[in-house]
Amino acid sequence: MPCEGGTPPLPDEKEEELLKQVQNWSLVRDGTHKITRQLKFEDFREALEFVNKVGKIAEEEQHHPDIKIVYNKVQLDLFTHAVGGLSENDFIVAAKIDQLLN
Repeated sequence: MPCEGGTPPLPDEKEEELLKQVQNWSLVRDGTHKITRQLKFEDFREALEFVNKVGKIAEEEQHHPDIKIVYNKVQLDLFTHAVGGLSENDFIVAAKIDQLLN
């Protein structure tokens, strides 16, 4: 579901509840609430292939993570810019990303 400005971010309790469904992600509350996950791959090629798969999910969902690649390490940060924090969409995309690793 698309999020638009004016929609409030999730309350802390809901964030914690949804975080249990994406257990490999961490909740960060440093001004803007976000969920983050760090992964390590065999080499840069594997990291880039994974990021390209994440990009496909992001485009399908129209919800895009911030992605950082450092050689074989990938960091993904999800939050909803339009609401200035977390929305259910962040947790949905995180769960879909997790499915890539199963």
